[in-house]
Amino acid sequence: MKETRRIGSLEVSLVGLGCNNFGGRLDADATAKVVYAALDAGINFFDTADIYGGTKSEEFIGQALGSRRDEVVLATKFGIKLDDARPGGASAAYIKQAAEDSLRRLRTDRIDLYQLHAPDPHTPMEETMGALNELVQAGKVREIGCSNFSVEQLRTAEAAARPGAARYVSVQNHYSLFHRAAEQDVLPECERTGIAFLPYFPLANGLLTGKYRKGQPFPEGTRIQAEGRNAGLLSEENLDKVEALIAFAEARNHTLLELAFGWLLAHPSIASVIAGATSVQQAQNNAAAAGWKLTSEEVAAINQIVS
Repeated sequence: MKETRRIGSLEVSLVGLGCNNFGGRLDADATAKVVYAALDAGINFFDTADIYGGTKSEEFIGQALGSRRDEVVLATKFGIKLDDARPGGASAAYIKQAAEDSLRRLRTDRIDLYQLHAPDPHTPMEETMGALNELVQAGKVREIGCSNFSVEQLRTAEAAARPGAARYVSVQNHYSLFHRAAEQDVLPECERTGIAFLPYFPLANGLLTGKYRKGQPFPEGTRIQAEGRNAGLLSEENLDKVEALIAFAEARNHTLLELAFGWLLAHPSIASVIAGATSVQQAQNNAAAAGWKLTSEEVAAINQIVS
């Protein structure tokens, strides 16, 4: 039995499968191969969203899981505009429709973790929390979470939940060794309240996988390009840090991938590190990467390298 952590009442593997490539970069067959590889490697937490692959991610996961649905803690998200008929947001009417659509695509009678993908400034938090609670009461959703929330928004949501009603048990925000804004406020808030933190982009868009090396040509068709919105990640300074991190890991018989996962999992509030995969090998590598339990001295040394 692989080690698990909790998101509310849910028990999840330390590594989760990010499903944003399904329906976009991967067709149904390729998706199924990655799904089975992840399951066989001990990953039980799958995180998708209605918008991934233009709804195809949910469809392909539903097709692939079939009779293996009960092996998985299935998380999806709603709230970002899909098209003119599905404008997003977190109104009671929209939540009800979005949940039914996701349940149908995922071919399931329940969503284990249903997450608001981004705050909706146009809907009162009481309305959102009330509608999500109704889904929980109806047995269509087990736990609720949010994404891209600030501390202030987390507290507003907590205050808006009626006594005994469902409340957010997780927050999914951007966090990695190279993006550490969450340390200022949201992570400490999670530690204080017991909310699970789920980091997205945990590998800094691939910078922490080891495929970008100083003085070597960068791989073709990868997420970070020399031009584009992530180009700044490939600065000389960051590549120097990556080389130092690789040396640190290899001196201890570990990989950069293991270092990146282990550093995140050294935070007790982080329930699972969600990492995307486009191949069987990637899913297997990610699943195996949570084995390095960093000491507090190692964490401090890593922080020193990237500071």
